[in-house]
Amino acid sequence: MAIIGIDLGTTNSLAAVWRNGKSELIPNASGDYLTPSVVSIDADGSILVGQAARDRLVSHPEQTAARFKRYMGTKKIFHLGSHTFTAEELSALVLRRLREDAECYLGEPVTEAVISVPAYFAEPQRAATKRAGALAGLFVERLVNEPSAAALSGHLMDGNEDMVSLVFDLGGGTLDVSLVERFENVVSVTAVSGDNHLGGSDFDTRIARGFCEENKISFDDLPLHRQEILIRQAEQCKQALTTQEPVIMAIDDGTVSASLLLTHEWVIRKCSPLFRRMLAPIRTVFRDAQMSLDELSELVLVGGSSHMPSVRRYIAQAIGQEPEPNSRPDTAIALGTAICAAMKARNPDIRQLILTDVCPFTLGIARYNEVDTRRDLMSPIIERNSVLPTSKEGTYYTVHDGQTEIEIRIYQGENMYCEENTLLGKLSICVPAAPRGQQSIRIRFTYDINGLLEVEAINQNQEHAQLVLQNQELTEQQVQHKLKELSALKLHPRDQEKPRALLARAERLYTMTVGALREQIERMLLWYDAQLNGQETIRIAKASRQMEQYLGQVESYIGKDCFPDVDLNWNPDEEEDAL
Repeated sequence: MAIIGIDLGTTNSLAAVWRNGKSELIPNASGDYLTPSVVSIDADGSILVGQAARDRLVSHPEQTAARFKRYMGTKKIFHLGSHTFTAEELSALVLRRLREDAECYLGEPVTEAVISVPAYFAEPQRAATKRAGALAGLFVERLVNEPSAAALSGHLMDGNEDMVSLVFDLGGGTLDVSLVERFENVVSVTAVSGDNHLGGSDFDTRIARGFCEENKISFDDLPLHRQEILIRQAEQCKQALTTQEPVIMAIDDGTVSASLLLTHEWVIRKCSPLFRRMLAPIRTVFRDAQMSLDELSELVLVGGSSHMPSVRRYIAQAIGQEPEPNSRPDTAIALGTAICAAMKARNPDIRQLILTDVCPFTLGIARYNEVDTRRDLMSPIIERNSVLPTSKEGTYYTVHDGQTEIEIRIYQGENMYCEENTLLGKLSICVPAAPRGQQSIRIRFTYDINGLLEVEAINQNQEHAQLVLQNQELTEQQVQHKLKELSALKLHPRDQEKPRALLARAERLYTMTVGALREQIERMLLWYDAQLNGQETIRIAKASRQMEQYLGQVESYIGKDCFPDVDLNWNPDEEEDAL
């Protein structure tokens, strides 16, 4: 029985299977490989999935949902007529359609799949993806990061060895960036980063809003169906710009009549904040991997939105390297998931192939904060971009005299304070009563490639406590409790403008770094926090000046990369080889 691979996308989804020594795309009922990730409820109550549903986005927007992948793992409810759905339920409907298409094409039942997810999906989003698979009648044990799948596909198809690839995956709703090393039969993901709220749909919306701005129309005041018409038109114009320039965008629906000439330069200018956001994950992966641009062998662009000439040129200019011409942006991920499915099935064709992946987020526990007892600190145990599977441990001590129990709270995230990260679960272990600091426990995290996290605590008497976590998430009650706690906080001098700006700046730098530098920033943050708690004006002023100088040095240090400044005002027509 075949295991299929599925690229579950924000805009389109597709499936593939490994047959006859190669990855093979699976067509849907219409003979197309791409199935729009759109769901609609028809007048008779039947569910439409794919192109038929997409066509109803304009005519029946209240009965149709799209771009729901962005809300995987959240409590958001989608109202389609009299029906309500979560994002994972809508995704399950898309997966079910892909399964049915695969069964028809293969002529046999399909009960298992490997599904791709954005590398920067957190644990709740990955859990929701697995649940969506289960709701669709699929056993989903393995998820694969989208850039990893794309790189895996390229490795087999091209046969290149000893290379470092930057995989830039700009889909309909998410951006993933990965550094991937390839040598002989090993494909190793070195570092991942991304933006879960940056994709082609953001460009569509920004173009639609820009069109309205130029024509003195209030986009937000338009009815929902007219907004959707404009967004669809913006998408069509964006696609047309890949082959011609300029393109005319126009609307005339009886109440509004307007038109505008669109060029690459106009798109770049209107979407400049989106372009700038693309560089942050690229910088992060090079910094985390401790690599320079000189070590890069190839730039691989995947994801439907990477077809945009402005995107291709912008990234090529930033990296200083042209993208690979045969990277198959629309299908590379699906082809790679089929390879992963074959590896899972231990297919003899690719038995020797090895794929190593990394942990996209830091995993750790809450640590007592001596300076501000209300805000526990994040103590990393497995830092982001650790190669999976991995097992690491840390030693922790009691903080109170006579303490007989230690509660271990497990978090995921890059922020210094636990309250700003995601709580995954809790575990308790008993210890003998003793003065503070005399009793210790060892905490070991073991994280596998399927997203299974095992937490084990051992006290000095060799007594064990264990918890196995599979992608738990915050409950609504916990969210409301946190909001109440934040609103009840008493204001201190730290809330004045300059201290607030310095704290935010330091915490941002903390999330951008790992290892010794991250620990140094934490020490400086705690020191500065203590100065603010003293509420002495002169002392705070001196501390702020020292903190500002230190943060400037940190920014100067981590900014020493070889990225050239990117000119947002370049004109593709001025270059002979413009795409």
